[in-house]
Amino acid sequence: MAKATKTITQAMQYPSRYAAWFTTTQALFNTVASFYFEVITAHEQVLLLSSHKALHALETLTHATEENPDPVMPLDAIAPQVPALFRRAAIHAALGSAHAFETSLQKWRARKEKAALKKKRFTEHPPVPPRTWNRSPTFYKGQWKGRTASSILLKLWTGASWIWVNVRLLSRDLPDGYEPGSPSLVRHGSHWRLHTPVEKTFTSPGKVAVQLAHAQTRICAIDLNLDHHLAVCTIQTADGSTVATTFLSGGKRVNGRRKWLLGRIARNRRKTGILAENEPDNLALWEKIRHVDEQVAHLISARIVHFARQHQASVLVFEHLGKLKPQKGRYSRRGNSKRAFWMKGRIFTNAKYKAWNEGMITSRVNPRNTSRECARCHGLIVRYHAKQGPEPEGYTPGAPLAWCPACGMKGHADRNASLVIGQRLRTRVHHQEKPRAPLLGPGERDEKSSGVVRSQDANSKGGPSRRRARRHGTGKGHGTAHEDHARMVAPSAIPRPLPLFSEL
Repeated sequence: MAKATKTITQAMQYPSRYAAWFTTTQALFNTVASFYFEVITAHEQVLLLSSHKALHALETLTHATEENPDPVMPLDAIAPQVPALFRRAAIHAALGSAHAFETSLQKWRARKEKAALKKKRFTEHPPVPPRTWNRSPTFYKGQWKGRTASSILLKLWTGASWIWVNVRLLSRDLPDGYEPGSPSLVRHGSHWRLHTPVEKTFTSPGKVAVQLAHAQTRICAIDLNLDHHLAVCTIQTADGSTVATTFLSGGKRVNGRRKWLLGRIARNRRKTGILAENEPDNLALWEKIRHVDEQVAHLISARIVHFARQHQASVLVFEHLGKLKPQKGRYSRRGNSKRAFWMKGRIFTNAKYKAWNEGMITSRVNPRNTSRECARCHGLIVRYHAKQGPEPEGYTPGAPLAWCPACGMKGHADRNASLVIGQRLRTRVHHQEKPRAPLLGPGERDEKSSGVVRSQDANSKGGPSRRRARRHGTGKGHGTAHEDHARMVAPSAIPRPLPLFSEL
């Protein structure tokens, strides 16, 4: 069995005085968690115990009972009247931080020893324990009750006593089929929201090789781009038939909006010509840029997974791209291209966990020449704009149309690239030989780019990791559609792309 976990964020409606109680409850939670971190530091052998035994050991060291009237480090000395469930939630937060710090320290020591063996200079500073605590309080069952679709009762610390308060919940309810966990109270700017983890179990999907052994298996091959069409998806069967294609647009609007915001930041900086060291500037504008990128990454990844589910695909396949460099030019142009690459990485990361929640797995293939290779005969294609005439020549990076001189295939270049991506996965799984892509001379090849660098294992039985992709960038690469609009010429049925954005 496999597990899928996600967090449901719900806005809350509450009187203004509740906000002060939320703050005091969080402050008390961090005080208790910091105290237990110090206890763990003084008794490091606790980290060798299981979670249940470590909890019992820490409570024995700090909590006074009839059998243990004089604990070694009493919690009541700094925080009296702490409920047992609140205390245990803080203990688990401290244990998590302690394990994370211990792991980071061990890795640092290993890197130091490795450098010493190679007789290299090692200048990396060691990790340090948390200097400040800003954890969100977790409410175990007993600290909350009476939860409905529109309200919940929370037990809060007012600074003098514990009281129960009724809070109204807004936005979506918890999804059906998921088991809710312990909610957390999280601050978002000047507002507070309730974060609830939910989990469901389902039959673990088979590995890629096992699934592609059946002819009825369908895969969704995705070609991610920078301009206009942010993603082009094709549904393919295990025997190579193409079922459907969709174009997810909106890239021009996103790039224009981001470039305009970066231009405002550049103009604001030129007014003074001085940037304060270690002090952020233009916070509101940077926040808008981040929100635009995150919104688009979630929208595109959700559209990809919805399209795959609609056509009963069980495997998503992307290109494995890296070594990225930003474009040359003015600040807004460089920053815009760099953040476009990062957004592609977010699209992959979000699509990975959303696909897993739907019982689909994700894989990646070698990106070499996916946009230069013909999906029909595997020869080199000519990529061109419509204005270049009926007999185009050469390869124009980013042009929307493709033509193969060898077999006569004509069509959309990004759709051709997505077909090649699906073929690469089937070739790798079935160990079939295909003609090697022709080697290109110096300066002929443009690297295609993405925000993804770290490899992911599609065959893992556990849930997918949700680590953020590393932030790198490169120039405009193969498969990126730009401002020209063209329809597919080769015989294939492409549905009209649905509108993605009403406005930005």
